[in-house]
Amino acid sequence: MRTAAKVCLVVALMGMALPVQGGDAAAGKARAASCVACHGEDGISPNPSWPNLAGQQKGYLIREMQYFRDGVRGDAMMTPMAKTLSDEDVENVAEYYSGLCACKEAPIPTADGDSETE
Repeated sequence: MRTAAKVCLVVALMGMALPVQGGDAAAGKARAASCVACHGEDGISPNPSWPNLAGQQKGYLIREMQYFRDGVRGDAMMTPMAKTLSDEDVENVAEYYSGLCACKEAPIPTADGDSETE
């Protein structure tokens, strides 16, 4: 019995180490059109309450979108948005955001409500 448990553990750990493959960044960009309002045009959020997605690791993005979609994580805004994503959509959106440069400055809100960068 102990040997079977060890084998299962090793197989599970090996699966976590496999690289994430596939995804169509162009399709991901098109599907991510509804993400722009909160996460910014280039994946840099204009609001410090919402995370930047540009340059995040693809596996992390996939996991978080799946968690929101599948109810593992709950958020009043993200859960309904994520529920519309297929596995292919998740893969494509993650491919798109993981390929963006995270080197841009986040917009700085001005007193009149507009945003600007330094």
